Amino acid sequence: MGVFVFLPLVLPLTAWPIARLAEQHLHPRTATRLLTWVAAVMAVCSTLCLALVMVVGTAQLPGNPLPDGWSDPEVRAAVPYDEVAGKAAIPALFAVLAVCGRTWWRQARVRRRAHRALAGLRNTEVAVLPDGVPYAYALPGGGRRDRVVVTTGLLACLEPAERRALFAHERAHLAARHHRFLLAVRLAAQANPFLRPLRTAVSYTTERWADEDAARTVGSRRTVARAIGKAALVSPGAPAAAPAGLAGLAAAGPVPRRVAALLGPAPAVRSWPSLFTAVGVAAWGAATGAVVSAMSSANSAVTMVLILHAATPL
Repeated sequence: MGVFVFLPLVLPLTAWPIARLAEQHLHPRTATRLLTWVAAVMAVCSTLCLALVMVVGTAQLPGNPLPDGWSDPEVRAAVPYDEVAGKAAIPALFAVLAVCGRTWWRQARVRRRAHRALAGLRNTEVAVLPDGVPYAYALPGGGRRDRVVVTTGLLACLEPAERRALFAHERAHLAARHHRFLLAVRLAAQANPFLRPLRTAVSYTTERWADEDAARTVGSRRTVARAIGKAALVSPGAPAAAPAGLAGLAAAGPVPRRVAALLGPAPAVRSWPSLFTAVGVAAWGAATGAVVSAMSSANSAVTMVLILHAATPL
C-alpha cells in the first residue's frame, strides 16, 4: 500500500484546470455532469483512504478493541508515518462524516420546512406567495410534489414574456434534478477541501444549464437574459429570503457572465471535448486523476484487507 494510500487525498488538484475551463468552453449540461462525477469519485476515494489510514492509527491506541495482531510491525509498516498520519486520520475522518451528515440533514430539513410552509396553498405546480420581497426558487419534492415558488413582488417587476422565462428556468432546475448535482459537489467539497473549485463551478454551470433550457423553451435568449438581469437588480435580498440550498433565477452564479452568455450564440453540444484543445487536455487530466485515485484507493483497500487478515488470529 505504501505512500500510494495518500494519493487520493491530493489528486483532486488535477481537477482544478477543468473547473474553470469547463465553465467557459463546455455546454453547461456536459460541464455539470463531468465536474460532478469527477468530484464524487475523488471524494469517495479520498474518504476511503482516510479510513484506511485511520485503521492503522486506531491500532496504535492503548486499549483499542482491535485484535492484537493489528498492532504488529507488519501492519504498522503498511502505511508510512502511521504513528502521525494514522492518529491524525481518526479525528479527520470523524469530522468529514459529521460535516457531511449535517449537510445532508440540513438540506432535507430545509426542503421539509419549505413544503410545510406551502401546505396552506393550492397544490399546483407554481406557488405564488403574497410577499413584496422579490425572489423565486425551485423546490424539489419528487415527482408531483415539485413546485416553483415565486413571490408577487418579483412577478410585478417582470413583463409577461419574462415571467415565462422565469418559470421555464425554474422548471429546468426541477426537470434536470439540479439539486442532486449541487448536493453531491457540496458533500464532495466537504469531504476534501481541494474539491471546492468544482463546487463553485457546478453552482454556475447548473444555472447556465437552466438558462439554456429556458431560452430554448421560450424561443428567445434575449428574453431570458432580461429576466435574469431584472431579477438580479430587484432581488438584493433573494438569497436570504429564499431557503438556502435551493436554486433560483438570480441567486447563484455570476449574473453578468450568465447574461453575456445568453446574449451570445448558443453553446455547442458536445459529449466530450477534443484532446487538441486546452479544455480537452484539462478534461483528460481530471479524468485521469479520478481513475488513478480510484485505482490507488482500491489497491490500498485490497492490500489492507490482506495484511489485516493475515495479522488476525483465527
